[in-house]
Amino acid sequence: MSWVNPSNETVKEILESAETIAVVGLSDNPERTSYQISKIMQDQGYTIIPVNPKVDEVLGEKAYDSLTEVDGNIDIINVFRRSEFLPDIAKEAAQTDCRIFWAQQGLISQEAYDYLQEREFTVIMDMCIKVAHSVLVK
Repeated sequence: MSWVNPSNETVKEILESAETIAVVGLSDNPERTSYQISKIMQDQGYTIIPVNPKVDEVLGEKAYDSLTEVDGNIDIINVFRRSEFLPDIAKEAAQTDCRIFWAQQGLISQEAYDYLQEREFTVIMDMCIKVAHSVLVK
């Protein structure tokens, strides 16, 4: 089955109930989209957990090398890595307690979608979390 995003109502519920967002590929460079969007989400009250083995800290938060190393709860896994990396990130995500996998705008992987669907994830792809938040959460 071809991938399909959940309804806007479901996306809204996810954003309203979430507190913590693990951002895979979060850069410490303020010029990068991952940094800018994560900063906005942090300003909206979310706790941001950077997941990037190349940085120690981003936005005042300790960075982790991988999702499986994060200690604490993750409500949303938000991915800023190219589409070809999504299947491997999906396999890592399945080793966490989180069941929301969000791939940023422009990122799509049918393989990752199928894998995560089999593991009862809610999968959102090709959608900017900041845009969804600004449109759906009032």
